[in-house]
Amino acid sequence: MVKRVLNLFKRVGKKPAVGLTPADVVYRENKWRLLRYRPSNPMHPRLDSPILLVPSLINRHYVLDLMPGKSLVEYLLALGYEVLIIDWGTPTAEDRFLTFDDVCDKALGRAVRKAASYGKSGKVHLLGYCLGGTLTTIYTAVRPQYVASMVALAAPIDFHDDGVLAVWMQNPKFNVDAIVNGYGNVPWQLMQSAFQMMRPTLNLSKAIGVLDKAWDDPFLDGFFALETWGNDNVSFPGECFRRYIKELYQQNQLVKGEFRLSGRPARLADIQCPVLAVTFQHDNIVPHVSAGALVPRVGSADKQQWDLPGGHVGAVVSRKASEGLWPALAEWWRQRDEVARAQ
Repeated sequence: MVKRVLNLFKRVGKKPAVGLTPADVVYRENKWRLLRYRPSNPMHPRLDSPILLVPSLINRHYVLDLMPGKSLVEYLLALGYEVLIIDWGTPTAEDRFLTFDDVCDKALGRAVRKAASYGKSGKVHLLGYCLGGTLTTIYTAVRPQYVASMVALAAPIDFHDDGVLAVWMQNPKFNVDAIVNGYGNVPWQLMQSAFQMMRPTLNLSKAIGVLDKAWDDPFLDGFFALETWGNDNVSFPGECFRRYIKELYQQNQLVKGEFRLSGRPARLADIQCPVLAVTFQHDNIVPHVSAGALVPRVGSADKQQWDLPGGHVGAVVSRKASEGLWPALAEWWRQRDEVARAQ
């Protein structure tokens, strides 16, 4: 036990290296950046359409490039795929007036068009994670011309689910106007506290688990890397948050076909490209009922849902993901790319 504790103490105060895969900034606007990862296997045949990864607005992008061996980006690059990702950056006080349209149509749209320029097809394979998946879904419904396919990874679609977040946001006492008017941007500390209240004993169970495996250096490397990401959150632009809560969480406009992007209707039935929804059975952030609402509603002839064991984060960045989810995603993209090439 003493050796375990000493091994833990060695790591206290040492920030693990995360997001190590080399990348170049190929576009920048306001706080957000588009990163293009440098190919690790340039001689391997690539897809005709690059892969654009779209993370959540409130989490850092490097969760998909956590560390060597636990990086979806690293895995895809090894296959020779062209990979880009949006780094949403850190909003400041001036960004309190950024609207949902500014983020989902203007910023995401520019990222899509720039990413598409690096492929032969003039389109991109979109993967949106969590809220990033909601953004990519709405964007694809309205602006389909540059989208070769879309993967919604643990993405909320039906916001009237049975999850804790949905219950909280729909409570009449939850006054989103008071929060935005008072704070401007919604503080990341407020949102992180809400997520922690969903599982109040989680930190205690983590501490026990770490102590049990304090001798296991590879485990500790992954644990502290994920903890670094989990505590590196960003605030939510105020006006964007206001509409996100009112029209999606409270009014559930997306599944009702009533949501609009820059004045244009965002109807799920209008999505015609290949669609994959990945849901997780133990996801307490985005219940699989919410994420699974996408496939039955899109108009695509090629559409699938993978309902997998695991939680919202662990199932995406774990060793198990590197052996199951990542290869399956890579193959899904390869097959759709070949079909498009043959047409």
